[in-house]
Amino acid sequence: MSRPRSSVPTRSGAGTAADPVTLRVLVYSSDPGTRRQVLGALGAQLHPDLPDLEFIEVATAPMVQRHLDEGTVDLAILDGEAAPTGGMGLAKQIRDEYEPCPPLLVLIARRTDRWLADWSRADATAALPVDPLELPRTIVDLLR
Repeated sequence: MSRPRSSVPTRSGAGTAADPVTLRVLVYSSDPGTRRQVLGALGAQLHPDLPDLEFIEVATAPMVQRHLDEGTVDLAILDGEAAPTGGMGLAKQIRDEYEPCPPLLVLIARRTDRWLADWSRADATAALPVDPLELPRTIVDLLR
């Protein structure tokens, strides 16, 4: 369904100054407030060893799939509380249908939903509302 993607770029593999490497982070949530929380917590750069971040904000599952089909996603952050398509079900679908699959992080509102995130085969989870210390740390760990 999707074309092959390269692995997550790093500064050591960066292009020229005219062609800087960026990490394209898809942020999926039907709630614009949740998308703002994620962007606010992450900022433009997570860590000196990682590329600058470029965000792709989407509110619907079809737009998530469109970007995955185009190969424009290096990391996907999916809102487990999104409606009508929740991030956990979407993570499972992405994992089943895309090879290679970008790293997937699911935002969960209840710690007890961790088992559902495990079922979805997400690579990591983070809490909702977004914790501005936890989310960047989790993503740095995920990308290393």
